Amino acid sequence: TTPIAIPIAEMLGAHPGITAAIVVLTGVLGAVFGPPVLDALGVRGPVARGLAIGASAHGIGTAALVAEDPPAAAVSGVAFALMAALSALAVGLPPVRDLLLAWATGG
Repeated sequence: TTPIAIPIAEMLGAHPGITAAIVVLTGVLGAVFGPPVLDALGVRGPVARGLAIGASAHGIGTAALVAEDPPAAAVSGVAFALMAALSALAVGLPPVRDLLLAWATGG
């Protein structure tokens, strides 16, 4: 995830080191807390669990699912890849990039 996040961050003018740290932290937190939160919410299906973890906890979350829920891990891998590709594509579009920058800077 970090190799995808750093170029996106650079397109937005963000600091690559801080971006890398936040991406790793997000993945670890999602891997640790994602499954218990999904359990508490009653989300049991592998498709829903895989989509939630893959889209939010990236590669680290997907790797964590491999041992405990292989079907969810497969869906998570697809969700992770799609989210990465769509994020890079969206930020590459000037109107989307401008909107994100305006939102982030309050302008």
